[in-house]
Amino acid sequence: MVTHITEEHGISIRQACKSLQLERSSYYYESRARNDKEIISELNQLAEEYPTYGFKKMYHLLRNKGYVWNHKRIYRVYKELGMNLTRKRKRRLPVRKRHALESPEQVNQVWSMDFMSDALYSNRRFRTLNIIDDYNRECLWIEAGLSIGSKYMVNLLDWIIQERGKPKAIRVDNGPEFISANFTNFCHKHRIEIRYIQPGKPVQNAFIEDSIEAIEQRCWM
Repeated sequence: MVTHITEEHGISIRQACKSLQLERSSYYYESRARNDKEIISELNQLAEEYPTYGFKKMYHLLRNKGYVWNHKRIYRVYKELGMNLTRKRKRRLPVRKRHALESPEQVNQVWSMDFMSDALYSNRRFRTLNIIDDYNRECLWIEAGLSIGSKYMVNLLDWIIQERGKPKAIRVDNGPEFISANFTNFCHKHRIEIRYIQPGKPVQNAFIEDSIEAIEQRCWM
């Protein structure tokens, strides 16, 4: 409208804005709206791969990928996509990729972890957390207890890493302790790759499964 008046009547922009009761700052304003298509694409991809993750974990994953977007901008897009709303849905696991079960070429390249449960003579249940190095099938630790939660497991891993060094990757199943925030945050912090096996495919974690079977045979001898 301002441009039309200045061209039609040959007056200045200041006079045209004054006649329209329009601030000149509004006329000269240029939108600085940012293109959020890339952020939307990344958040949707993370939501598909990690359906149980919240904003903080998604934000840290984006930072680990090398993106330098401000957390306020990411959270704005996160809310616009409705990801901050609580939704009642059946808990489902993200798609797991099959990793080839190959023998590592050196120690601390890949560890395997799994739980074993049994009962005492009094019928009281107990569990053992078994950790081995896939390179030489060395048993790094067997922790036994009536209850071994994810927080306790992470503290145990931290102690083992201080004594032995950290692995490049850990192979686990989809048990609640291994998909918990405590374990995933611990691995992200130490830059340890988590190699989840596919649900219902224990053979993909055969090294630790064979070790547990050998332990059971010795216990019954």
